[in-house]
Amino acid sequence: MTAEAFKRKLTAILSADVKGYSRLMGEDEVSTLNTLSSHLQRMTSIIQQHKGRVVNTAGDALLAEFASVVDAVNCGVEIQKELKNRNQELPEDKRMEFRIGINLGDVIEEGEQIYGEGVNIAARVESLADGGGICLSGTVHEHVKNKLSLGYEFIGEQTVKNIKEPVRVYRVLMEPGIRVPEVAVEKKAKPKQWKRKALSLGVVLIVVAASIAIWRLYLHPTPPVEVASKEKMAFPLPDVPSIFVTPFVNMSKDPDQEFLCDGMTEAIITALHKVPGVFVIGRASAFSYKGKPVKVKQVSEEFGVRYVLEGSVQRSADRIRINAELIDALTGHDIWTERYDGDLKDIFALQDEITMKILTATQVKLTEGEEALTSAKYFRGKQGLDCYLKILEGTNYLRRVTIEDNNVARRIAEELIAMCPENPMGYYLLGSVHAQDYRLGNTKSPRETLEKGIELAQKVLALDDSIAEGHVLLGNFYSLKGETEKAIAEGEQAVSLSPRVARALISYANSLRYAGRSEEAIPLFQKAARFCPISGRNLFLPLGGALMETGRFEEAVSEYKKAIQRSPENILAHISLAATYNMMGREKEAHAEAAEVLRINPKFSLDSFAKSLPYKDQSQKDKVIDALRKAGLK
Repeated sequence: MTAEAFKRKLTAILSADVKGYSRLMGEDEVSTLNTLSSHLQRMTSIIQQHKGRVVNTAGDALLAEFASVVDAVNCGVEIQKELKNRNQELPEDKRMEFRIGINLGDVIEEGEQIYGEGVNIAARVESLADGGGICLSGTVHEHVKNKLSLGYEFIGEQTVKNIKEPVRVYRVLMEPGIRVPEVAVEKKAKPKQWKRKALSLGVVLIVVAASIAIWRLYLHPTPPVEVASKEKMAFPLPDVPSIFVTPFVNMSKDPDQEFLCDGMTEAIITALHKVPGVFVIGRASAFSYKGKPVKVKQVSEEFGVRYVLEGSVQRSADRIRINAELIDALTGHDIWTERYDGDLKDIFALQDEITMKILTATQVKLTEGEEALTSAKYFRGKQGLDCYLKILEGTNYLRRVTIEDNNVARRIAEELIAMCPENPMGYYLLGSVHAQDYRLGNTKSPRETLEKGIELAQKVLALDDSIAEGHVLLGNFYSLKGETEKAIAEGEQAVSLSPRVARALISYANSLRYAGRSEEAIPLFQKAARFCPISGRNLFLPLGGALMETGRFEEAVSEYKKAIQRSPENILAHISLAATYNMMGREKEAHAEAAEVLRINPKFSLDSFAKSLPYKDQSQKDKVIDALRKAGLK
């Protein structure tokens, strides 16, 4: 994008997030999300009252801007006082404290969003605040120090990630407090005393300078970059290089190019998955951070990884710029930072170059075959690029899991096949659309949908049987059709090709479930969870089913609730919860879930649902249907 395309402005930026958010979510997701929603609504109201604008909220993070730094600081103080009062009404272990950082800086404005160093500094300053506290950059302090009845404590020049010069940071004291004392101006000395005064002053200055140097060096050094702790990691750190790839940020003016950033992120994750000796966190977990300021320490400890990759993509016409940075979370240092500029047609070469840089930086020894890693295997030239962009766009619609979006994905898949008929990924996308049709009931003939899906999956493998996703797709169709042994064989093949990909493990585990081998499936689901701790509906629902099938009802309920928390309209989760509650003898709760099923789909038919259950063991199917009937479904 050209410089002329950017709109720049000076603005006051307020960045806020929750201290200990991961811990709160781990202890009680529902309560935490309810409290978060309530707090964010109140914060938004206060921001608007102070003439500010909420730019973005993502997860536990909030970003706002103000035309006035005074308004921004007053707003931050009122937010913290309001939240303090609200927290007093909550049990101590449920209290939610926000950290706030405020900066005045130059930003790039694109539509409703703002970007740039001004935003980055606000986020870094925020990370230095205590829970319930506020920190200001030096530029903000200079503007407000004599205008507000507040105290300010200077906490030093802070070295913060990705900012070249140290940032002066002040902690806000809600009441008047510490200020830098003014130096008194001494009256003019008598002429006969000037030499003695000068000598005394010189000695004093030397002593002061030495004291300041000692204080800075030994008693108050510039704090080190915040680093991750192995002891605080939620999972043991693997013995091999472990990487979390954060979603690449869209720096283009066109929001429709978001899928290009997502595709870049996925391409790198997919390539790294293929390399023995590298541990990569999966896509679903990676995209849980989409649109959210990333804190390397938090990501490292939450997912148990050493390295974090951050990046951005900027497209202008047929030109593309990619920025990428790999950080060692245990030291806080950048391993490398690179910027790539080129033609859009070179996107695959750029993906490969970034991937290889990561592997080299983490000292992975590659075999000759692994050096040929490429995202461009099926996408060559301008036509190949168009096909690649099509599959990214279609996949984006597919993942929304609605009939309307699935129909759009079908159209895109058909266009993709027409453009690149020898590309197996077009058939994979269309096969995935058929699988979604079957699950959503978006078909007049379920049997024909299954047969067509199998045909498409087989077409993928006929073009290239090394594609793990092709075996996953075919295995899923075989499970739905009740051909469990074939499904298990495809699941085994998918895992052998991609042993660390959560999708392959989940597909294999599901095939074992439907064959009546749920005890064997549970460890596979758990392994998938390690590779992709946030796997959404793809993991919670089937894992809950395996736990229910083995009589571990309380654990099953927990998994179903996770699925519902992330997707309240997930009818399959409500159905499963209704059946499980009935099996536990919790009839009131079972009927409540049955009512949710009918709310979502008033035409729900138990007979139709029974036909879709792929259990090989008829008694297991009968057990589920009987429980649902007792819960009030017909």
